[in-house]
Amino acid sequence: MAKRTASAKKQARGGARRSIRNRSAKSAVKTLITKARQSLLRSGGEASEKTESTVEAIRALDRAAAKRILHRNNASRRKSRLARQLAKVAAAAPAPSPAPAAKGKKGAAPAPSTAPSKKK
Repeated sequence: MAKRTASAKKQARGGARRSIRNRSAKSAVKTLITKARQSLLRSGGEASEKTESTVEAIRALDRAAAKRILHRNNASRRKSRLARQLAKVAAAAPAPSPAPAAKGKKGAAPAPSTAPSKKK
């Protein structure tokens, strides 16, 4: 049966407006996720760039879930996948070697002297 009542027509108009708004928000989230995945797959680049793009995508997913544009479980699943990919890339990257300790650093304990101390 067709929607004929005034309230049904009003609900249909509101639904169409929400659909347009939600579509643009979903598209923005998908774009951020794609950019994050591409930065994770890129072999070069800094780790901070990869982390930043992933965090940005996760924030967008959180906002979409808060506004109920995406279901919270859907957003959670996508966040989990991004986090797993980021962890995989971080584990595969060689860890920076620690800098060798410099001699005579400030705050370091003085080396014990081998000369006998003079007491009077």
